[in-house]
Amino acid sequence: MTRTIEDLIPDYIRGLPVYVPGRPIEEVERELKIRAVKLASNENPLGPSPKALEAAKRALNEAHRYPDGGSHLLRETLAARTGLAADELFVGLGSSEIIDLVSRVMLRAGLQGLTSFGSYAPFSVAIRASGAELVLVPQKHFAFDLDAMAKAITPKTRVIYLANPNNPTGTAFTLAELEDFLGRVPESVLVVLDEAYVHYAPSLNRRKTEEIFRRRGNLLILRTFSKVYGLAGMRIGFAIGQPELLAAMNKLKTPFNTSGIAQAAALAAIDDREHVARCIESNAIERARLTEGLRALGLRPVTSETNFIFLEVGPGAKKICDELLQAGVIVRPLGWMGLPEGIRISIGTAEENEKCLMAMSQILTRRAGKSELAAR
Repeated sequence: MTRTIEDLIPDYIRGLPVYVPGRPIEEVERELKIRAVKLASNENPLGPSPKALEAAKRALNEAHRYPDGGSHLLRETLAARTGLAADELFVGLGSSEIIDLVSRVMLRAGLQGLTSFGSYAPFSVAIRASGAELVLVPQKHFAFDLDAMAKAITPKTRVIYLANPNNPTGTAFTLAELEDFLGRVPESVLVVLDEAYVHYAPSLNRRKTEEIFRRRGNLLILRTFSKVYGLAGMRIGFAIGQPELLAAMNKLKTPFNTSGIAQAAALAAIDDREHVARCIESNAIERARLTEGLRALGLRPVTSETNFIFLEVGPGAKKICDELLQAGVIVRPLGWMGLPEGIRISIGTAEENEKCLMAMSQILTRRAGKSELAAR
């Protein structure tokens, strides 16, 4: 029997879901011929630091040269900021590349990777793509159930993925809870802690997790320049980990995995502390206003420690997202992440958030009117 190329692809690869990104604003505006706001991908509405933009423009002059494949200057700068050694830092193509590399290094068929339902989808994809068994632990109140996760560890477990704060629910566990959990994890199991949204979390202190790392040989911390630094389009992030693990990841990463332009922008972004503080303050103000506005509409948003808000709106979640889209507001339905009644709304500018609240109010009012007519 003739075999096709598809037949040659392993079943665990063929069965993987495709990552579903938020719809580009240009596509929506072109299709619907309206002006839209994008509140779907947890982007920084204030954009990058002006210093990062200038640095990126200057770096374009060297675009004909290959970038620094080891990101030496960026790693040395991050080392100086964190008090870590440069060989304890790995720069990647956003956090996504690092998540994938960890599973490629640590997992294989016959082993297990552990994470939570209702967490960042690439965790599950990375585990399955390695040929390992994916173990998903249910959440508790839309948050990681660390006690249940500790109990789910088996002799086959090699990697545990956590997100703190969590995407897409916006919840966070305390550093005391993290330390207690790590105390229950065998040293043979690597814990990957994704802190993409840590700058926005009033209850967390990223310096404390760096201190925990110094005491735990099986902890890998992920950070990104996509969120508070506003460089999502540059695709650059970094990890804090043991040199031996990072050296193995370096063997598998794509050569020149981050561009010179992205490295230059990241270097300038971490130097602009005023812009970072402004972004954090603006997000806190608008997060509170959007949360209160949604509650005033009778909705129940989950308390967020991030730059987005999660809420369940019932079985019609996808239809509500579609109606918001028609009104020029792009938000994220979460059925593809196992939360069919949930939606996620990124925190935008005051004007963008107001447009979202107005559109949501109109949709809920219209739906209430239809329900009243149907009841007569």
